[in-house]
Amino acid sequence: MVRNAAEVFLEGFEQILADAAPTGRRLTRDEIESRRALGARAAAAGHGWRGLVRAHLAAGREAWPAAADPDSVLSVIAQAVDAFADGYEHAQRLVVRKEEAARREFIDDLLHGRGEPGHLAARSERFGLRLSRAHAVAVAGGPEKYDETDPVPRQVVSELFARFENRRILFTTKDGRMLCIAPGDQDDVLTHFAKLVYACTTGTSQVAIGRSRPGVIGIGHSYEEALNALDVAQRMGFDDPVLRAADLLVFPVLARDRQALVDLVGNTLGSLAQARGGARPLLETLSVYFDTGCVAAETARRLSLSVRALTYRLARIHSMTDYDPTDPAHRYTLQTAVIGARLLDWPTRPL
Repeated sequence: MVRNAAEVFLEGFEQILADAAPTGRRLTRDEIESRRALGARAAAAGHGWRGLVRAHLAAGREAWPAAADPDSVLSVIAQAVDAFADGYEHAQRLVVRKEEAARREFIDDLLHGRGEPGHLAARSERFGLRLSRAHAVAVAGGPEKYDETDPVPRQVVSELFARFENRRILFTTKDGRMLCIAPGDQDDVLTHFAKLVYACTTGTSQVAIGRSRPGVIGIGHSYEEALNALDVAQRMGFDDPVLRAADLLVFPVLARDRQALVDLVGNTLGSLAQARGGARPLLETLSVYFDTGCVAAETARRLSLSVRALTYRLARIHSMTDYDPTDPAHRYTLQTAVIGARLLDWPTRPL
């Protein structure tokens, strides 16, 4: 049965055995190339390797030259099977590369909203997604850059699918970051992905989770939200291991009108650049002051200052900006300007 299923890929094998086995000669270049070509055809046709090897061995037994030395016969069979395997493996590598290229193209189209939605939805089933549902995207960013062949992503994806093997989820890497796409109502998948990333990177990576969005375009939007959350965390100095875009919506709102934000920072805090040592120490003072809920003692402790020295700095800020950090009426403007300075990376970058 096995022989019949694979016999089309044994064409010429018995003749090679009859010609080469009596003398034990090496196979000719044409004979080797013919085996490689048949191996490639067998791989393209989807035949399993085990059945093909059995078919060769069965054919070798049936066509065994009676007077030939056994070592010579086995040598010819080994050469033929080795050439056949070379063609088979080469064809399989081409198939894998084509599959990976198709998968990468699909992921790029999906994340960037390229291509016709209906066509994307049809392709998605092949890669484990059902785009009629809402989805959310989690993105892991950190100092290390990864691709899917690296040990860390391989460990993450292995443990992720070991736990959620029946879920319709997609894991990949893009631009050095690890990504997980999951149905929007399965937050446990993305939360576990974040935990795995944190454990496998020994706490050096942050994971940002975009909001659940419907449809094909929604995945791209969730991905962009996750990327923006990582960018905000870097600019604002947030070190939480898991960031949720839904909790950081105020920052893209502030950054949406860049010119208005530049004007706010420049008009409110620009004069601090004239202070001895520049604006950075006073800007850091304001940042910590607001982070502590405007508690002077805790702010002084975090800045390694005395409360008196902190009070002097706050007064200095008041005199230079005309905004008093201790006055609730001025506090919102100052705090918004401080957030804007972080988003704009001022004073490192000029406004």
